[in-house]
Amino acid sequence: MIYLHFLRTNWLFLLAGFLLTFTSSYGQTYFISLFAGEIKADFGLTDGQWGGIYTIGTTMSAIAMVWAGVLTDRFRVRVLALGVMLALATACLAMAVNTSALLLIVVIFALRLTGQGMMSQLGSVAMVRWFEATRGKALSLSSMGFAAGQAILPVVFVALFALASWRSLWVLAAVLVVLTIPVILILLRQERTPQSMATEAQIAGMQGRHWTRKEMLRSGLFFLMIPLIVGPAAWGTALFFQQVHLTEVKGWELVAFVALMPIYTLSSIVTTFVSGWAIDRFGVSRIVPFQMLPFALSFTVLAYADTLFMAGVGLVIFGMGQGLQGTATSTFWAEYYGTRHIGSIKSVAAALMVFGSAIGPGITGALIDFGIDFPEQMLPISLYYLLAAAFAAYGIIKYQPTLRR
Repeated sequence: MIYLHFLRTNWLFLLAGFLLTFTSSYGQTYFISLFAGEIKADFGLTDGQWGGIYTIGTTMSAIAMVWAGVLTDRFRVRVLALGVMLALATACLAMAVNTSALLLIVVIFALRLTGQGMMSQLGSVAMVRWFEATRGKALSLSSMGFAAGQAILPVVFVALFALASWRSLWVLAAVLVVLTIPVILILLRQERTPQSMATEAQIAGMQGRHWTRKEMLRSGLFFLMIPLIVGPAAWGTALFFQQVHLTEVKGWELVAFVALMPIYTLSSIVTTFVSGWAIDRFGVSRIVPFQMLPFALSFTVLAYADTLFMAGVGLVIFGMGQGLQGTATSTFWAEYYGTRHIGSIKSVAAALMVFGSAIGPGITGALIDFGIDFPEQMLPISLYYLLAAAFAAYGIIKYQPTLRR
């Protein structure tokens, strides 16, 4: 009932956040990786070469995000969304017509920067700024765009492979992005004043201060949180990026594996709502130390999974981690570093996330070329998640007393 009332009274802004995050799908790994087989065949690439191209393009986009993300501190979401979505549509068209392996790096760069980078940034920063006491619920509702994209688009586009060429499907993606633009512009005709432009609405962080990006980069807490930021992006991206390889090694049909995405999405949705409520009720500090544990367990289950049923169990647990990650991490930056410079601060976090999503496919693809299949890599990845959880827990214990509430 709490969520329903909140949704009824804020549906215009929440729907805008939902559409922003949903539209990021066309630059997300789980969408691009659907075309991995066709791209490798058309361009004559091995797993390692394709992973290397993806890593280079995504790393370039991570570097660009450090500066591009700052724009969310200076311009309204309505203005930025128009430019970013037009650029995303152009990137989709570029993927459809490109025939050069070298230019494929540029296309990946554009898709990742505009899709995963800026569209995700716009969605989360908007919720953090527009809502204060209900920030957790706002993030959980708007992040349903990520969940909806993961549930719907893979199933629809894999089915469309039987009816159209992979390049024409990228044209369809561009059309869908363009069609979303007027809807977002209409929803944000009376956009709320960003909190960065309304001093009275700003919420301070540690030591009662609004930390600048430079100050955050010198803080010990930031470095302790880096493994938590990079890990889910790196290895979660690798999981979806290598899904074609994974299904081949396990002996599963790709269509059958993709059909499991709705249950993964349902798990993510349920956990997102629960975590949003828990953050508002108990505080983000009590959530962050535990958000890596489902990831560790899910990769352990998937490493040993020999049936699609067990793969489904692993994906359900993985979805729980995604649900926690989507709300807790965004709330953490505002809680600990304040909201005045949240755009520039989150641009660093977004750059690290994008960088993680760059190295994951590159590392796992290279290891596959060296004869180490992805399932064999999963137990070390689980260990990484546990170490990231330990670093985050230590950081929270050490710095939580500096919060002034």
